[in-house]
Amino acid sequence: MVSFLDFEKPIAELEAKVKELRAMPGAAGASIDDELARLEGKTDLLLRQTYARLTPWQKTLVARHQNRPRFGDYVAQLVTDFVPLSGDRAFADDQAILGGMGRLKGRPVMIIGHEKGNDTASRIRHNFGMAKPEGYRKAMRLMALADRFQLPVITLIDTPGAYPGVDAEARGQSEAIARSTETCLRLGVPLVAVIVGEGGSGGAVALAAGNRVMMLEHAVYSVISPEGCASILWQTAEKAQDAAAALKLTAQDLIKLGVIDQVIPEPMGGAQRDPKAAIASVGYAVSSALDELAGQGAAALRAGRRQKFLDIGRLPLTA
Repeated sequence: MVSFLDFEKPIAELEAKVKELRAMPGAAGASIDDELARLEGKTDLLLRQTYARLTPWQKTLVARHQNRPRFGDYVAQLVTDFVPLSGDRAFADDQAILGGMGRLKGRPVMIIGHEKGNDTASRIRHNFGMAKPEGYRKAMRLMALADRFQLPVITLIDTPGAYPGVDAEARGQSEAIARSTETCLRLGVPLVAVIVGEGGSGGAVALAAGNRVMMLEHAVYSVISPEGCASILWQTAEKAQDAAAALKLTAQDLIKLGVIDQVIPEPMGGAQRDPKAAIASVGYAVSSALDELAGQGAAALRAGRRQKFLDIGRLPLTA
């Protein structure tokens, strides 16, 4: 069942009317069929109009939607022969970042990503996708393993940011994030990163310094959350909508700025309305990117990755 966001209330009301009409005893006949067709057409039009003009804040809400597919859903649909790998071999096994080896369309890969969970119990278990240092050190271990065995790396990013707790800071949170980013940049194998929901702060960049960086159409990617930005600039989280607009955090903004390489279309109404179709789109985009990168050697991959990030924000020379 679809869970509606506040700005989707008019759509929810129309869909409820359609369901009521379908559930009516003896719902048949030309008049009923005509009314159903009219309401369904109106609903479809409103859905398209609404999602064609989403504000940055509304896109943030869509990116956080509880029904969007999670890491486990992507692995289940796209990866065969998946073997999960656990632990950082130093402290613990952080459940906010998961990973393992498997096959994507027959190609052996290492896949790593944030896991938010899909119900209350799993969200708590996965700490809402907010990783601690051991999570990033696990990711580093898996990337190093992939490098050793020449496996392309796929990362799926969906986090509001790294866990900001005192215990995480005590165990070297910032160092772990920096080292994970460094590991991404030093890999001698292709790295394709996809922001599938939220891409928040260094906790996202730590897995996203890839040869190809992609975003789902309604995902967001930013140095800080809109609420965090508003709290700093205006001393109130109530200005989050203004902050979202200023941050240029949408896929449409970031493709223009050169921060990402590709926007992956979502089903109408967002990935939460048709998770299988959204996952299939991600799988196709990732597979195509890996095909493009397959013939490059380690030196070329490192150089291309380095240049990609050096070019972000570079202004063109003027005459």
